[in-house]
Amino acid sequence: MQAEPMAQLKPELFHGDLPDHRVEQYLKKSMIAIDTETRGLIIPRDRLCLIQLCDDEGVVSLVRYENAAAAPNLRRLLIDQNVTKLFHYARFDVAVMKHWLGEWTGPIWCTKIASKLVRTYTDRHSLKELCREQLGREMDKADQTSDWAKEDLTESQMEYAANDVRYLHALQRQMKALLEREGRLHIAEKMFAFLPTVCELDLMGFSNMFEH
Repeated sequence: MQAEPMAQLKPELFHGDLPDHRVEQYLKKSMIAIDTETRGLIIPRDRLCLIQLCDDEGVVSLVRYENAAAAPNLRRLLIDQNVTKLFHYARFDVAVMKHWLGEWTGPIWCTKIASKLVRTYTDRHSLKELCREQLGREMDKADQTSDWAKEDLTESQMEYAANDVRYLHALQRQMKALLEREGRLHIAEKMFAFLPTVCELDLMGFSNMFEH
């Protein structure tokens, strides 16, 4: 598949919440890409530090998380049922935002689930691998394990964070076309709809619920 041209607008950093003009812009869209950065992978222990968002025009917002009460615009966007929230590995990000922001997201689309349903010839489903194969883009992951709670994020960190959302719209279009080609879009949509339940079980400490 041919890679699409990518908007490379400079990401904007906001503290605590999205400003009014930006949330109104995002609420007019049918889909918004979202990612999170935390102190680690244990959600109740490792606090939320950054939320990244991007629309289909490449407008990237980086929000430094402070507390749920300080983020009414972000919470408003998350629960809006007219805006699909696009993730790569939604299981983690949705649970993070439920725990720290107190909100489930509206409709969900996950490129990692889609990849597992259609790229059955490989076990490599990372965002880096998808961007390389589907879009011809090499992603620099050097800042993946950096300190996202530091007071001043580096330019490198902000660019890394922006890249985690700015390619998701193009990937979603590629993955949706493959799901349709393989006749598996209906299964993907059922899995997306069930994700909040899986995340709720994760937050409650349950695992392997469908095993014997």
